[in-house]
Amino acid sequence: MAVVAVPPVTVFDLTIPELVLGELTVRGRPGYDVRVCTAEPGQAVTAGGSLRVGVPYGLEAAADAGTLVVTGTAARDGIDPRVLDLLRTAHAAGRRIVSICTGAFVLAEAGLLDGRPATTYWAKSEEFRARYPEVELRPGVLYVDDGQILTSAGLSAGIDLCLHLIRNDHGAATANSAARHVVAAPVRPGGQAQFIDSPLPPENGTSLAATRAWALTRLDEPLTRADLAAHARTSVRTLTRRFHAETGLSPLQWLLHQRVNRAQELLETTDLPVPHVARLSGLSTPDSLRHHLTRRTGLPPTAYREIWQHPRTAAPQSG
Repeated sequence: MAVVAVPPVTVFDLTIPELVLGELTVRGRPGYDVRVCTAEPGQAVTAGGSLRVGVPYGLEAAADAGTLVVTGTAARDGIDPRVLDLLRTAHAAGRRIVSICTGAFVLAEAGLLDGRPATTYWAKSEEFRARYPEVELRPGVLYVDDGQILTSAGLSAGIDLCLHLIRNDHGAATANSAARHVVAAPVRPGGQAQFIDSPLPPENGTSLAATRAWALTRLDEPLTRADLAAHARTSVRTLTRRFHAETGLSPLQWLLHQRVNRAQELLETTDLPVPHVARLSGLSTPDSLRHHLTRRTGLPPTAYREIWQHPRTAAPQSG
């Protein structure tokens, strides 16, 4: 996996792939071989201008990478044509292309996002739309997975996208473990809203995090909005409003996402019969599990389990 730094680089964004992906181990082996490269290796200037970041590799390090990740940058005009050519060549070869935050500007400049859905940091969305009106910009989501090309919003949304890559490549159990390792929230759906207007819930800065943690230990129970509201000691109406402010999802949407996530982990790591997986994940019946899992992954439970428990016969792309 090649991380392509385009100066002036955003330092936080640049560290995300190496932290989340570079330290991942799967069955005792590295999950990814992460190399940070740039057009002119050496000391890359940062977006603030007061720091220099050492980037050891030139773009030749990306020649055999299965995935290229372009991190945040303040660059707009005059992006090194070698970077643009690298991205176009990689895309034509069918390799996976990823951007974090304003790295989407680089992908768009290379022409890779024309006619595609994509996102970027919400504060730069108007600038992006003005520069690249042919891109189907989705400024209100955490990340967009459009198959070969994936884009994320700003800063911590890059962590969410990296965890999404791990989930796709190595399964839900490994992604959940990686989230715990970097002390991040469990894997969040890409359609979840960016925290634009209310980065903190309005009621004295309190949070429903404790209620969500409580619910995660009871996914096999028939939880309702009233149950969640009772735990949070608030009304159902207030709970629903605050839940959406904090997660971008309704309480029941959030519960469903977590239940499918739990079912994926059970299918990957246990030999429990499908009816037991359905019950323990809170999806109740095999038919319900089959419906929701197929909707998310395109695979029914038995086929999903076969892929993740027998990776040598059906291994997903690992970057």
